[in-house]
Amino acid sequence: MGNLKEVKEMPQIDYSLDNYKRPKLTTPSSEKKLLLHSCCAPCTGEVMEAMAASDIDTTIFFYNPNIHPIEEYELRKQENMRYADKLGMPFINADYDRDEWFERTKGQENEPERGERCSTCFDMRFEVTAKYASENGFDIISSTLGISRWKDMEQINASGTRSSAPYHIPYWDFNWRKKGGSSRMLELSKKEGFYQQEYCGCVYSLRDTNLWRVSRGREKIHRGVKFYQEAKLKLSQNN
Repeated sequence: MGNLKEVKEMPQIDYSLDNYKRPKLTTPSSEKKLLLHSCCAPCTGEVMEAMAASDIDTTIFFYNPNIHPIEEYELRKQENMRYADKLGMPFINADYDRDEWFERTKGQENEPERGERCSTCFDMRFEVTAKYASENGFDIISSTLGISRWKDMEQINASGTRSSAPYHIPYWDFNWRKKGGSSRMLELSKKEGFYQQEYCGCVYSLRDTNLWRVSRGREKIHRGVKFYQEAKLKLSQNN
């Protein structure tokens, strides 16, 4: 008994938006101007707040030709624009190059989530982001895609590094999930009432998600109707 060591409890860190003290981030080599590829408001909101709190000169770049159909694309874009306007961040509304996306992913229609089709999709979006950055005076690019736990962060970062190299623009592979990033992403989404999309975005992810739901006796996705609710957040905090 005398050899047993006292086990100390680890301190609990409060990562909630109101109480968390954000560390001041810096870009890898002190780059001044960041072009941040955004996939949607829920994923981007927390990263945008972190950039604003760190005084990093950030412009949002919305280029997501994978999102299907066009009504879903417009809704996700408008939600992201709304929050960028709230923070006073510049927002680049890039082209909805849907035909090129389908051409690039031809033959990959039945690839699983996180498979080769996703790599093709990431490559296309990051290539356009890097090209825009190189032509418009940006020093570095990054993406909010990696904050989602549904995504493979290594796959995303490999694509970002590979796709930006020809344009001589560094890709910032910061782990946005760490130190409660994913939790704060959800909390912020509820606080802001962001649109809550229920599939990754492309027509194939919509197809596969609906097939999975039907196989389990659930209804198919009803697009454009589900939004995060702060009331549910407060309820969960009180329990």
